[in-house]
Amino acid sequence: MAHIPPLPRETHSEFQERFDHYEATRGFIPNSILTMQRRPAIAAAFMALNKAVLYEGTVPEELKMLVSLIASQAAGCRYCQAHMANLSAIYQASDAKIRAVWEYETSDLFSDAERAALNLAFKASIVPNAVEEADFAAVKAHFDESQIVEIVASIALFGYLNRWNDTMATDLEDKARQLAERVLKPVEWEVGKHGA
Repeated sequence: MAHIPPLPRETHSEFQERFDHYEATRGFIPNSILTMQRRPAIAAAFMALNKAVLYEGTVPEELKMLVSLIASQAAGCRYCQAHMANLSAIYQASDAKIRAVWEYETSDLFSDAERAALNLAFKASIVPNAVEEADFAAVKAHFDESQIVEIVASIALFGYLNRWNDTMATDLEDKARQLAERVLKPVEWEVGKHGA
């Protein structure tokens, strides 16, 4: 159960357009953002950053979602794992690819470019950060500097969200939970503290 419950959708009318977007694309409004409404400036800043990081630029959304998924797996946040599995599916990643994200180094489902980005995400998300020059050289072989900024921004965004949701024990929404149970449970995902 969440330490601080989410506020109702209607709490701040200025967020309704963005909330409509979340419901249209994801099928729900994330409880994390509904909780952030207690500090409207934080919620607004987060939603703007989330939009700029995940939905703008030239790196395919599918890859940014998979990068965010492996970052969340490395950090151990079950809530964000479920969300990013859900968004990976929305952005056309197959169930098999989502399930195999931990096997990115050897799975035929991933290109060399995806492997380089996922490796950077994994190493950047563990503590202490394990990224080395060779990791950047591998990413630079497939992505330009602006795209690398997008990838690292995705990793950093989920550093924030992983801490937020694990600390708050944010309740996982049904739609994200159902997808995670279908796709990630075979690789030992469980809802943990995020069960309502």
